[in-house]
Amino acid sequence: MNILRIKGATRTLGEAQGYQALPVRDIVVNDEAAGEECNAMETAWMPSPEEMDRLYRGEPIVVQILGRAHPPIMLRVGD
Repeated sequence: MNILRIKGATRTLGEAQGYQALPVRDIVVNDEAAGEECNAMETAWMPSPEEMDRLYRGEPIVVQILGRAHPPIMLRVGD
């Protein structure tokens, strides 16, 4: 997956820790579990042509989270 600069990015994460720079867009959402006006971050990614082919063949998208606690996440297409 290739990291994109998400439209309206407000800051960049990870670079100081030696990771590839990850532009994020800070937003506020209303979440059923977390409540109203919950802070959230959005990032944008684009599959490579090889990954697109694998997705087309039915292979899954795998999300890897460092550490032992899994924060709430959501995946979607677009914007």
